[in-house]
Amino acid sequence: MTQIQRPGVRWVTEQSRVTTTELFFDLVFVFAFLQVTTLMTADRGALGIMHGLLVLAALWWLWSLFAWLSNRVRANYGLTRLTLLAVTPVMFALAAITLEAFRGFSGGVVAPVGFVGCYATVRLLYLGLRWYATPGLRGRDIVSLGVPALIAVCLLLSAALLPLGRFGDTATLAGQIALWVLAISVDYGAGMALPAPRRKIFSARHWAERHNLIIILAFGEVLVSIGIAGRYLHASASLLIASALVVVVVGSLNWIYFDLSALAGEHALGTADPHYRVRLARDAYTYLHLPMIAGVILLSLGLKHIPALVENPHSYDHAEPLDSTGRYTMYGGIALFLLAHAGFQWRLGHATRIVAWPRLATAALLLALLPVTARLPALQSLAWLAAVCLLAAVAEFLVSRRQRRRLRQALSEQTGGEPATDDNTDSAGPPPAAGSGC
Repeated sequence: MTQIQRPGVRWVTEQSRVTTTELFFDLVFVFAFLQVTTLMTADRGALGIMHGLLVLAALWWLWSLFAWLSNRVRANYGLTRLTLLAVTPVMFALAAITLEAFRGFSGGVVAPVGFVGCYATVRLLYLGLRWYATPGLRGRDIVSLGVPALIAVCLLLSAALLPLGRFGDTATLAGQIALWVLAISVDYGAGMALPAPRRKIFSARHWAERHNLIIILAFGEVLVSIGIAGRYLHASASLLIASALVVVVVGSLNWIYFDLSALAGEHALGTADPHYRVRLARDAYTYLHLPMIAGVILLSLGLKHIPALVENPHSYDHAEPLDSTGRYTMYGGIALFLLAHAGFQWRLGHATRIVAWPRLATAALLLALLPVTARLPALQSLAWLAAVCLLAAVAEFLVSRRQRRRLRQALSEQTGGEPATDDNTDSAGPPPAAGSGC
């Protein structure tokens, strides 16, 4: 059904690229990822990791909502730009208060309620722009968009207010985690249950590029967090070696993601029919990229347990192995990234499934090395991790040479061998179909 394009919005075309407005919005997530890692560190042990992963899942859903929306209407034009610029400071405030998302430093509920208030404001701004940008939305579509958001906000508010009840600390913490899990399950479950034909990916190139960039920001968070952790340390040999090894680890993961999979994702989306394209975008990107980013965040947490990279290295014996948290989050985080990445590759289709085995083999090797790292000095554990990641990147490069050439040729043919058109043009593009979904 043909729709009227409302003033202040322009449709995304197949050749659209990520805009500077979206990049500015995404910069907030570098800070947000740092805050999640800090939250995991502040609340030590499994509780801190659980809190951090729950906050990360909530933040990722907010980012995904706007990723879907900016793939529908151009983010650098009119009302869409104004809305994203209005959302950005709210998202920054949300990230700033992340450390007190469950309980304020003074034990009160003001900060957690503030977190929920910022979260609700972001959801409200999204819903307002989503409704305005899609004039054909019907009543049931608005309900399917608004009700999960309302339920999630109410559950998070209940979790924020739970410390006011006359419960013990253990019961309060368990109740908060349960309410957060339920709130996140409502959002992710609704995203899975909504009928895929009522959603649409308007630009495969824009969609893939947007997710590529957020992965880069997650990698950048690792480097930034390590740089911040070691800012007061002397330039010792251990610090320089550890820093170089961290760059090798992150660079290897960057190679593994971008050498083939980024090309495969864009090609799979570009050649899929509209209905399958939506399901592919939802499963491979919205859902499977979350555990990838979680794995990178866990890696960052584990690296902060390396004695050469902590602010008080004299409290450690450099010959001692990493503690359990450091070992399991560092090695387990990369294993999680690789397993999710293999799932991403598998979801893209048969053409590239054969090259997923190096990631699976590397993940299995990392998990098998966990007992060994319990006896190795911390810096040696990091060196082994860097070596395994580097070998995995080399193996992927060698295995995927044929597929890589075919994908580059296919993508070149899709674009006619010409650079993509700039998204600042005034072309309105085809009118989008109405419907619910992200």
